[in-house]
Amino acid sequence: MKTKSRTIAFYLPQFYPIPENDEWWEKGFTEWTNVTKAKPLFPGHHQPNLPSELGFYDLRVPEVREDQAKLAKDHGIEGFCYWHYWFGNGKRILEKVFKEVVESKKPDFPFCVAWANETWKGVWHGLDNQILAEQTYPGVEDYTAHFYELLPAFKDSRYIRVNNKPLFVIYKAFDIPDVKAFLDLWTQLAKENGLEGIYFVGHLFDFRRYQEMLDLGLDAVNVVRMNEVQRQLPKPSLTLKEKLEYKLKKYATDIPRYEYKDAIKVLLGEESRNKDVSPTLFPNWDHSPRSKGKTLVLHDSNPELFREHVKYALDLVKDKPEEERIIFIKSWNEWAEGNYMEPDRRYGRQYLEVFKDENTY
Repeated sequence: MKTKSRTIAFYLPQFYPIPENDEWWEKGFTEWTNVTKAKPLFPGHHQPNLPSELGFYDLRVPEVREDQAKLAKDHGIEGFCYWHYWFGNGKRILEKVFKEVVESKKPDFPFCVAWANETWKGVWHGLDNQILAEQTYPGVEDYTAHFYELLPAFKDSRYIRVNNKPLFVIYKAFDIPDVKAFLDLWTQLAKENGLEGIYFVGHLFDFRRYQEMLDLGLDAVNVVRMNEVQRQLPKPSLTLKEKLEYKLKKYATDIPRYEYKDAIKVLLGEESRNKDVSPTLFPNWDHSPRSKGKTLVLHDSNPELFREHVKYALDLVKDKPEEERIIFIKSWNEWAEGNYMEPDRRYGRQYLEVFKDENTY
């Protein structure tokens, strides 16, 4: 299948129970726990969003991972970018799925890794700012251990490469106190271990800082323009009639709700025409299952609006070298954030089919 872009979908591994989540939330907690508790917060709000053909899967089951990979491959997605948690001093969480993908050599589908270098807090689950797992940066010894933990993946033939270098996303590059030393060390270790280097990509929420991030020594920036919705679009407001209706039906009146048709006008920008900037596609966004309406809800996404979004993203990257014609999708399976490409009970495979229509020749 010939594609117009190298589109990589972020992949959340939190669909199986782990001891930490059992302790923090409830026994057997997974991402599905939040998904199935969701309720509509205003008239016309579509919640809960529920899976269709893949069901409420457990990622410990290899057949599930095979089915996911086949769906993505069949619809023109190049690979998955697995969120990876390394908190420093060797502390890892949710590592089982990716470890099994590497060790089992299955599914036979391209992948890369995004280091989610962020402290986990309980704020979205009613625990205020209680720290659950703190992100630390202990220095050279820990950075070296981190590299060697991922080296088998970097050397895997399935690993996504750019200019023959394994692609590695850093969620918060600005937060690493000695980021240049980290990048230099990993580049050196890569070359010592038979690689040509690492293709470092910074995940960036404020597109205006993309050059500043590149100046850290990264190869490219993945611009994630979600914050532009609230920064650029008029603040949503209710009419008096709507306020009365909400009050009668006991809906919250302060939900930061924006229309998806308006949001897609600011979720992509001209900075992504630059060779070293990659745009991010959003099939939707609705964080309310996790945050109880404290953060953004994009309303009324549908496959045809997503088609417009995809077309613009493809236009932004079409003149780049083929190797660097990269688009990220946020996400493959972030069900509790309302951004997923997997089939659901409302639209089935339609988002995937629209993407395939536009991204393949």
